[in-house]
Amino acid sequence: MELGGIHHVTAVTGDAGLNVAFYTGALGLRLVKKTVNQDDVSAYHLFYGDEIGHPGTEMTFFDWSRIGPHVPGTGTISSTAFRVPDYAALEWWVERFRELDVAHEDIEERNGRATLRFTDPEGQRLELVHDEAEGVPGGTPWEKSPVPRETFIRGLDSVELTLKNLSSTSRVITDVMGFRQAEEYEEGGQKVATFEVGLGGPGARVRLVERPDLPIHRFVGAGGVHHVAFRTPDEEEHAAWRERLAKAGLGVTPVIDRYYFKSIYFREPGGVLFEIATDGPGFATDEAAEHLGETLSLPPFLEGQRRQIESNLRPIPLVGGGVSR
Repeated sequence: MELGGIHHVTAVTGDAGLNVAFYTGALGLRLVKKTVNQDDVSAYHLFYGDEIGHPGTEMTFFDWSRIGPHVPGTGTISSTAFRVPDYAALEWWVERFRELDVAHEDIEERNGRATLRFTDPEGQRLELVHDEAEGVPGGTPWEKSPVPRETFIRGLDSVELTLKNLSSTSRVITDVMGFRQAEEYEEGGQKVATFEVGLGGPGARVRLVERPDLPIHRFVGAGGVHHVAFRTPDEEEHAAWRERLAKAGLGVTPVIDRYYFKSIYFREPGGVLFEIATDGPGFATDEAAEHLGETLSLPPFLEGQRRQIESNLRPIPLVGGGVSR
């Protein structure tokens, strides 16, 4: 039983229209599912990914329009990295960010890997990383993306966790979750450790950064990350993971049917919310692949509330004009 890497990362936006415009228009990802937060049906849950939103390519957002900005601190996912095919792709993205006035830094070597740091319009900390054709297989470029195939974002590379100390989190992800330590080094005077699972490499990395000087974070606002999910192939292994986490005393939730996948959640000792999700059944379950994300999708257990749910959702302005629910 082994996790297959990162399934998705879920963050928070306070402006769904701006969010859609940036992640589809600027980054060229496909909006593969427009649904609602099943625990708060007054809020959209937006899923971006590759051609059909394969696991490992998905960045998702809860849309909470009245929420304040995120306040950084420890116990958070402090950065999300995407993978691109090569160094030339990073150079292309630098020019694109300049043209679109996207806040970004220069390409730099971070522990031997070419990295381009940038932020979305709400301050979400992101990176593009040259994936060197290693690790978990990358996603399939979306044919209608404004980004060329040769520079398309291939999926998630890694997440960075900022913690008061690394020891308790390191023990859980290695002893319970099956990660192995790949690197340990200092960066800017801070202790950093990288861990890998499954095939390792891009798509299967977690980076821990020790920051005892920072306050403990209290709330995830717009521009912050809510949780990271890891992959397991089927319901049988998913159930086994729940049993393993429960025996380790991690306060794991019951299995929750999200319709597009099944989930369990627990908070690791450093304070970050983790999810383990099944790879399937996927986003084409209730929509044709060619029309993913075009209309509001609701799982069957919410379909009877559609009229009320739609009346409480704000229309989302679309890239190029128009609105959508």
